[in-house]
Amino acid sequence: MPKTPIVLDAEEARELRRRTRASTVAVRDRLRAQIILLAAEGQKQEAIGAAVGVTRVTVNHWCRRFAQQGFAGLRDAPGRGRKPSVPTAAVRKVLETVARPPETVGRWSCRSMAKAAGISPASVQRLWAANDIKPHLTRTFKLSNDPHFEEKFWDVIGLYLDPPEKALVLCCDEKSQCQALERTQPGLPLGIGHIKTETHDDIRSGTLTLFAALNYLEGKLITTIAEQHRHQEWLAFLKKIDRETSKDLAIHLIVDNYATHKHAEVKAWLQAHPRFHMHFTPTSSSWLNLVERFFRDVSDRIAAGSFASVKELANTIITFLAERNDNPKRYVWRAKGEEILRKIQRARDVMSAPETSESGA
Repeated sequence: MPKTPIVLDAEEARELRRRTRASTVAVRDRLRAQIILLAAEGQKQEAIGAAVGVTRVTVNHWCRRFAQQGFAGLRDAPGRGRKPSVPTAAVRKVLETVARPPETVGRWSCRSMAKAAGISPASVQRLWAANDIKPHLTRTFKLSNDPHFEEKFWDVIGLYLDPPEKALVLCCDEKSQCQALERTQPGLPLGIGHIKTETHDDIRSGTLTLFAALNYLEGKLITTIAEQHRHQEWLAFLKKIDRETSKDLAIHLIVDNYATHKHAEVKAWLQAHPRFHMHFTPTSSSWLNLVERFFRDVSDRIAAGSFASVKELANTIITFLAERNDNPKRYVWRAKGEEILRKIQRARDVMSAPETSESGA
């Protein structure tokens, strides 16, 4: 059997070596790359076959294909391999109707889609996985309709990316409706052989509001707990911030558009204290305020407990806050503003597309 000469340039040799090492390359493609590399070294076909575990005929076949067609010759010819077992019509139905479930269903499951398409649930699951379709998941979102969205957006982002000198940047908000929930029966603690248990129902003993100001640069918190959530409590919290911060520092507060933040008495107090500067997040954009990330940690701590009274809940939160300030954790803003705006614009384009098509029709 005549030997097919193999001569590789630098780029071809680099790609073949990559295929022999990459874990994501199919075994058959890795084997064919090894054959070509060994042939380029001048080894005999018998030796190559023994090294990779194939016959001399196989070695000659792939060497000839590569010599004639290059990398295209290392791919299987069309029509080879196992024929698809799922009918084309069923595949089309699975992929095209997944976004249009019947009104009585709400959303498709693998079993309901399999029954409608006449194929197995496993086949539906494979088709969805291959096309990255996840009808069982829902992601919440809300696009701001604030006419000054971009202006407010860059105002807040600017404080994160380039904090002013001789100033404090405080991310402020209220976590209202912190409920003191007591489980109706004691549960089993976590132990060997069994998981922690708790009752599904509870007794509600009241609520409280946590006011928090997160120091962006240090991660420390100024907090207070109140029974109500009114402008009086917010004003008292501002006075506490004023007392507990250095008088020679400007205070930049990032807050949302809640009515208590814009009350006439609050505005009058802010005018009398010019070192306080308010920065409002756009409407429906509380995700811009990093204190919301801290509130998630507070929520996790509250959810893990059982509280017989509001006082017991307050003591637990106070202990948690003290430990947090002893070991402050800073949240650093790393997302690029331009990329966020592009994502928001893409979402708006998608939302407006059906309206555009209907109006055009």
